[in-house]
Amino acid sequence: EDPSLERHFKGHRDAVTSVDFSLNKKQLASGSMDSCVMIWSMRPHMRAYRFVGHKDAVMCVQFSPSGHLVASGSRDKTVRLWIPSVKGESTAFKAHTATVRSVNFSSDGQTLVTASDDKTIKVWTVHRQKFLFSLSQHINWVRCARFSPDGRLIVSASDDKTVKLWDKTSRECIHSFCEHGGFVHHVDFHPSGTCIAAAGTDNTVKVWDVRMNRLLQHYQGNAEVNSLSFHPSGNYLVTASNDSTLKILDVLEGRLLYTLHGHQGPAICVAFSRAGDLFASGGSDEQVMVWKTNFDAADYGDVLKPQKPFANVDGTQPTPHSEMDCGVHLKKTKTQDPGRNYTQPEEEATLTNTLEHIMGQLDVLTQTVSILEQRLTLTEDKLKECLENQQKIIQNKTS
Repeated sequence: EDPSLERHFKGHRDAVTSVDFSLNKKQLASGSMDSCVMIWSMRPHMRAYRFVGHKDAVMCVQFSPSGHLVASGSRDKTVRLWIPSVKGESTAFKAHTATVRSVNFSSDGQTLVTASDDKTIKVWTVHRQKFLFSLSQHINWVRCARFSPDGRLIVSASDDKTVKLWDKTSRECIHSFCEHGGFVHHVDFHPSGTCIAAAGTDNTVKVWDVRMNRLLQHYQGNAEVNSLSFHPSGNYLVTASNDSTLKILDVLEGRLLYTLHGHQGPAICVAFSRAGDLFASGGSDEQVMVWKTNFDAADYGDVLKPQKPFANVDGTQPTPHSEMDCGVHLKKTKTQDPGRNYTQPEEEATLTNTLEHIMGQLDVLTQTVSILEQRLTLTEDKLKECLENQQKIIQNKTS
């Protein structure tokens, strides 16, 4: 069965910038340019809560792992921690000297990482909102920062066109991924913690292995990608784009599975529920949509056994499925419209996707070749240096 529209929430008065499910799926939080945080009940006929407190647009929201708190970041430079109940009590703290673009809880719920237009990433304790440390090597706005599942790493995405990987303990940047051709809007860790996916204004989604720091996959779209979210099984990725579509990518196969049409105008944010059976999206049309994933039940077996991405059956060193794999995957893209529940095969889309897939693989090859060339040049330089040093030593001995 294809993904289908399950619920439709209206109440925001401006573009929806961020969505997140609580652990038990009973609530959904959303943030909007209207300066409000809304908590929607997934149970029928239950009222939504509108939380007022931020003085300017809310850029990001996230439930704590336990679901007892919601963090939000705003253009008013503050972060608020809300109790998602009728009263909607909150505490606020001035987190940055510019817009706060991103808030993310560590998996133990003890710390919070925030990212801002002041070009820094900051880490805080949740308990007393005590500032711990700052990471500052980006040279432009930082759009997104996320903890790794084990909490040891932080990944960040910036308008300086880089994705940076940080060691939380040493507070040092371990690696910079510079392959994006535009601003990087969003980045997140694969549930296994071994990979990251990033999306941006160059219309691409890229997946990197963080153990070997190499590009594994490259998906070429035809519009800016604003947000992405991994399915808890790690086998799928959902994206939200400026062309108003949501796309579901099969990460294991390295191909596009579904294109969903629901929003009128750019789709700004998207997130899977913690169980993966639902995902929510928000857009510039002020709407929050909840979709039923409807993937085969077989995939839910994968959720129960945490899957390492790209792992071989015999347990040997994983080789990425789609790097250097120019095998043509012919799969119809299915179009979903809230008003119609039938799917229309799109032969042209299939061909386009196949061509885009091949182009993506060629890009990967080009980048791999360019990396190899750089390494060769370095080796040649080193060799030259050695020879020159030898010459000097010989000259010194003879003179």
